[in-house]
Amino acid sequence: EQGLQLLELGGSVEEDYIRIARCFEATRQRCCRLEQDGRRAREQLACVEAERAALEVKLKHARNQVEVEMKKRHRAEAELEKQERKLQLVLELLMREPWVNEALSREQCSVLSALAGRRLGAALAPVRRSSAVDESCQSLLSHSDISYDRTEDDVVRS
Repeated sequence: EQGLQLLELGGSVEEDYIRIARCFEATRQRCCRLEQDGRRAREQLACVEAERAALEVKLKHARNQVEVEMKKRHRAEAELEKQERKLQLVLELLMREPWVNEALSREQCSVLSALAGRRLGAALAPVRRSSAVDESCQSLLSHSDISYDRTEDDVVRS
């Protein structure tokens, strides 16, 4: 349009050609700048995509590690409960034996009877490390709150 306007002004033909050439040069320079901007944007995109891929790998490893640790914890808790049941049975058996009262002091007998009278796990709870972890971290991160659903990742990529 600028070229047509220049021709309509009616100056000398040489001046009109010079103006048109300057317009073309300005347009060419703008195109070069836009091409450079596009190249830089593609390079940045490639860097960001590489970083995203690296973070996805780290996330996958972290999810796997959490899963492994959760399985270990469940196994350890199951083993602890099994050992607690065994100890409870031994305590109950000891409390039934008449010789225990004769061999142990009154204080030892009262401790054994207290332990035998209630669930052993509840009596030992302050000592257990996993309960302390459960109490301190329950509000921040609970294993029941962790979702391994990858649909959120899929939605982001779409």
